[in-house]
Amino acid sequence: MNIVGVIGAGQMGAGIAQVSAQAGYRVLLSDVSLDRARAGLAGIAKQLDRAVTKEKIAAADRDAALALIEPVEGASAMGDCDLVIEAATEREEIKRAIFGDVGAVLRPDAILATNTSSIPITRLAQAAPDPARFVGVHFFNPVPVMGLIELIRGLATSDATVATVEDFARTLGKQVVRANDAPGFIVNRVLMPMLNEACFALGEGVATIPDIDLGCQLGLNHPMGPLTLADFIGLDTCLEITRVLHEGTGDPKFRPAPLLVKYVEAGWLGRKTGRGFYDYRGDAPVPTR
Repeated sequence: MNIVGVIGAGQMGAGIAQVSAQAGYRVLLSDVSLDRARAGLAGIAKQLDRAVTKEKIAAADRDAALALIEPVEGASAMGDCDLVIEAATEREEIKRAIFGDVGAVLRPDAILATNTSSIPITRLAQAAPDPARFVGVHFFNPVPVMGLIELIRGLATSDATVATVEDFARTLGKQVVRANDAPGFIVNRVLMPMLNEACFALGEGVATIPDIDLGCQLGLNHPMGPLTLADFIGLDTCLEITRVLHEGTGDPKFRPAPLLVKYVEAGWLGRKTGRGFYDYRGDAPVPTR
């Protein structure tokens, strides 16, 4: 494998592009416009500059990685890729449209992967050019820091596809866990109900935002509280995943918390919008209620 395509130059896609380039792969980084793709590359450059400043990598390694990433527009440039990873927003209709566009140019031996965090792989594979060469490869945010990849095969995914993508993941220095094609896979199946329950607790007046976060952080020995983590992930993403769990299982225990829905409807999506359960627009985060 020599050329990796990444569709989506946001936080996740840029992270995937960065670690792929640092592992020596040539990367085509795509988005809906060339300007968006270039902005993704600029963000990668800032991340690598910080790593150089902190003496985590050498300046020569930064320059080598950046030289391997080429911003491109849309999916039409992905024809030479050995592996294409879709890292667009967690909306099924958007992902399906991307798979249709990529399918028009994808080589017959190339693999198409999705970075979905919850949507069933078998269902998404219906929109792929060849379901045998379609697989779920779920990175975690921030990609350069987090050491895990969930590998999820659909009903039609071939053994060869799984083996190839697992080998690729290991060349990035990641640990791989295999999950069956069930809603939420492993991590989000366990994590999202906890975040959702924290939203229920807040909405029902069990405790304040700081007390819920501090209680879980210290009482469960977690690096951050659940509401802080939800803000970091993005409340819209949390809601989408929780809805997938609810709809996919039919189990009422996954019902989205009304307060989570309200925050998303208000546009309070967390860090990326400057406001979620905390207000990030000042010098330090402040609870919003």
